[in-house]
Amino acid sequence: MHPTRIILAAAVALILSGCASQKAQPTTQFDFGPATSAQTQAQGMLGAVVVTDVTGSSALDSERMFYRLSYADPLQARTYANSRWTANPLQLLTQRFKTRLAQSGARVLSETDAAAGIPLLRIDVDEFIHDFGGVSQSTGVVAVRASVFQGHTLVDQKSFRQAVAAPSADAAGGARALAASTDAVAADIVAWLGTLNLNRR
Repeated sequence: MHPTRIILAAAVALILSGCASQKAQPTTQFDFGPATSAQTQAQGMLGAVVVTDVTGSSALDSERMFYRLSYADPLQARTYANSRWTANPLQLLTQRFKTRLAQSGARVLSETDAAAGIPLLRIDVDEFIHDFGGVSQSTGVVAVRASVFQGHTLVDQKSFRQAVAAPSADAAGGARALAASTDAVAADIVAWLGTLNLNRR
């Protein structure tokens, strides 16, 4: 065989073996970890509250973990190749917010269990991403809009945003930062609900 062909064949074999090794890498799964004691108590008794499933963009309706290199290309959202959430972020957020509300003393109900007049909390996600402001500096950013309804009437609506520094510039660091930001947003929502003039039951 001609030496040039031998070199090309070896190069192709090396590339294919590299692709195969990347595909063989195991996928690491993350969630928000255990929900330790609540960080913030509501001002007064929250009583019963209906919490609907958190809503957001279709990108959050999968287990992919997104990050953004804001220092290089802030318009492009990228995904980690071998890291995933155990459930899609909308499900993780729904469960975490319900848990934090319950820890604050609220009686958390689903829409099917609700009686007329019980306050209803709806949360829409505007941002949920591991954001890199620099090569080694990143934060877990969570931004939501929370709306409270009672008797089909909007009582109040407020936006919340938290950005917690990631302990490492990788998927694991992003997961920890996003979990911390989610808990901080939950604490803010609990405190806000405690200030509203709601018909508590």
